[in-house]
Amino acid sequence: MNARSTESNAAPGSFRAWWDKYIASVRYGKHVIFRPFDGFWDLVHEHRGTLGAAHTFLFLFLLTYILKLMFTNFQFISAPLQYINIYEQCASLLIPFLTLCLSNWCLSTLFDGKGHLTDIYMAMCYALVPFILIQLPMILLSNMISFDEAAYYSVLNAISIIWCCFLVFVALLEVHDYSPGKTLIFIFATIFGALVILFLVLVFFSLLSDAAAYFISLYREIAFRLY
Repeated sequence: MNARSTESNAAPGSFRAWWDKYIASVRYGKHVIFRPFDGFWDLVHEHRGTLGAAHTFLFLFLLTYILKLMFTNFQFISAPLQYINIYEQCASLLIPFLTLCLSNWCLSTLFDGKGHLTDIYMAMCYALVPFILIQLPMILLSNMISFDEAAYYSVLNAISIIWCCFLVFVALLEVHDYSPGKTLIFIFATIFGALVILFLVLVFFSLLSDAAAYFISLYREIAFRLY
């Protein structure tokens, strides 16, 4: 009876099976950041990662950034708390991040890339793990050291950023099965494509705003003349 209930709990469609896979995929982030070449390949091609874990890492990245702005010692960061809007700060990171993923996927057809949009998004989210693991303790560290010891803070901050950039490079290399040179060119093309997408979106909303303003003024003019 117990054996049958255990088997039913671990059924492929059960919540227990989903939860176990989610926890395993979150723990797999440790393997990815220390062995990125094997890690990112297995992440996508062996299905070691999940979108749930990717969403978790992206949420923790945004949360870490907000906590850093709010609780880092004022000697190491200049962020006026009274003017900080959490939603704007999250949007300033989330929108460029998602735009880069979209640009990367759109340009992958021109560069013969093999990655799908979900693969790119998932790999990019896993590449954010070092930022989370390093920046969170740095918030506490900034309140324990003096300004004369700021070199330690700067070094750790640089390590977290450089590590993430390296993981993004390896992620795109493994996801699309590119050579290092082609990956580097592809990254610059991705950034340019993201800028084009943002520009077109801004132009679209600007035209939409002008059109809405025109019809509103036209309605007011007609209403004024009729009534």
